[in-house]
Amino acid sequence: MTSPEALPIDPKIANRMRDKKGKELYGYQVQAIDTILSRIQKFPEGYNLLYQLPTGGGKTVIFSELAKKYILETGKRVLILTHRIELLGQTSAMLSEIGVPNKIINSKVKELDDSGDHWCFVAMVETLNNRLNDERIGFEDLGMVVVDEAHYNSFRKLFKHFSKQVLLGVTATPLSSNIKLPLHDNYAELIVGESIGNLVGDGFLAEAKTYSYDVNLRALKVGINGDYTVSSSERLYGNFLMQEKLLYAYEEKAKGTKTLIFNNGINTSKQVQAMFEEEGYPCMHLDNTHSEKERQDILEWFHKTPDAVLSSVSILTTGFDEPTVETIILNRATKSLTLYHQMIGRGSRILKNKKSFTVIDLGNNARRFGLWDAHINWHDIFKSPQSYIEGLYSDEEIEEEFVYQMPEELAEKFKGGPMTKFDMAEAYVEVTRQALRPKEAIKRSMEQHMAMIQHASEDYWDASELVDLLADDIKFRVKQYAKCIAKATTNYKNWLEEEYTRNLKTALRHTFNDD
Repeated sequence: MTSPEALPIDPKIANRMRDKKGKELYGYQVQAIDTILSRIQKFPEGYNLLYQLPTGGGKTVIFSELAKKYILETGKRVLILTHRIELLGQTSAMLSEIGVPNKIINSKVKELDDSGDHWCFVAMVETLNNRLNDERIGFEDLGMVVVDEAHYNSFRKLFKHFSKQVLLGVTATPLSSNIKLPLHDNYAELIVGESIGNLVGDGFLAEAKTYSYDVNLRALKVGINGDYTVSSSERLYGNFLMQEKLLYAYEEKAKGTKTLIFNNGINTSKQVQAMFEEEGYPCMHLDNTHSEKERQDILEWFHKTPDAVLSSVSILTTGFDEPTVETIILNRATKSLTLYHQMIGRGSRILKNKKSFTVIDLGNNARRFGLWDAHINWHDIFKSPQSYIEGLYSDEEIEEEFVYQMPEELAEKFKGGPMTKFDMAEAYVEVTRQALRPKEAIKRSMEQHMAMIQHASEDYWDASELVDLLADDIKFRVKQYAKCIAKATTNYKNWLEEEYTRNLKTALRHTFNDD
């Protein structure tokens, strides 16, 4: 659909492009542009190349400057594809800033004129696909197509139209949004940019301080897209206990900071807003059903309010830049590495008085994927995405590593009494060495619980209430015991928990009656 020979660029336009400078590029950005250009020079036509750079590293800056250099060196035009309207405007603005004459192809553009004034085009996937299929639009002298957020599969439908061009995909996470459609099917090679760790170490990104709160995710269901369903997430994260855990985590680690909360359902997000407002914190909710005007007003409020809490749903993961965010709360679980990085990346922008930010993880995400700035071998993931996915910890494996920590409020009730910690594994080893029955370990655990509760109770009713409050501690000890005896079936553990609780209450009743 394009002629292989490019027409020379108007010298006046070329001079204006050369004269207009944008921001001074960082060293790693210059290196990225040179590396990509060298590959394009080696494979000038019909070659698909993928470039990876973390969120916050300046991907838009890099491919905009790359487009400028490419136009000046080859005299061919560039097309940039995006999947969100916010990215459309941002990309066009960046190109204009560095002097690249560009045109946005949106729903209002039905066909292109023959004017040579535009050397770069920015288009939404669906809009351009419709125009190309209708044969209403054609590009003369098009040499390169840039695909922003290339991990999304919506772009694949356009590839057949650009088989003769150089196609450059750009993404923070070169892992396809659909594991059945791996990126190596469409891209010949991957160029990996600077790592998150290096960008943090060199002062280009803020350091993430992550706090994980263990969450039992057994109730979550996985949908056909490979991630947890909204409906099951709503049931889990909308319940009272999870709402309380969210509030507790915020007040413990993030109170008074500008906070962005990510949820997996609109109802959950609205409940979060109601709870925070009830507690006296300035909080608003935002989702994709809000109008453009409402969205602008909410984001302006968020920008201007120092201690604002914004509860959101699937709308601020891309195309959103608010450097003043101090805390990111993942009030959801995800199986998507891309989404995990996108959410945390919203807090990674660095400012003069902001060198770090807080991440509160309420979905076991850091245990699943590793810390945000941990090393990732992107080449391996690009070549063998299925192996990477299969190598991730399952929810069950993650929960096996949970260590019970008594809430401060509950620990206060036992202050001044016997030790509240009990090592079931150590007790099991001790009783087996003494040639005693394994259940002796359970008996010793119950005796320790008895001593704790007797110290903190005035009567049996106080004691019974404390047993209920210790349910998570009992559950953890039983789980450790089941692991020791290699009987880890759910039914057996449930039965053991019930028996433990029942026997503990019975023993306490006899003790208080005797007293």
